[in-house]
Amino acid sequence: MAKPVPRLTPDDIQRIIATAWDDRPPFDAVLRTHGLTHGQVVALLKRELTPNAYKVWTARTKSAAGSPARNARR
Repeated sequence: MAKPVPRLTPDDIQRIIATAWDDRPPFDAVLRTHGLTHGQVVALLKRELTPNAYKVWTARTKSAAGSPARNARR
């Protein structure tokens, strides 16, 4: 189970969401800049985004994570 998301300012939340919507897998970038783990990012976005936006984000994240890097290893 993921650690609870720490208290964040509205500005921090907006920056994390913007980083998460980036075209490459965002988890390493969020961890480096905000110290949040993969599970914390998922919990934060699930809480802050609309259900439809969250579904779109998860689909984008899954497809971005599997495209170039996965194909390069084959």
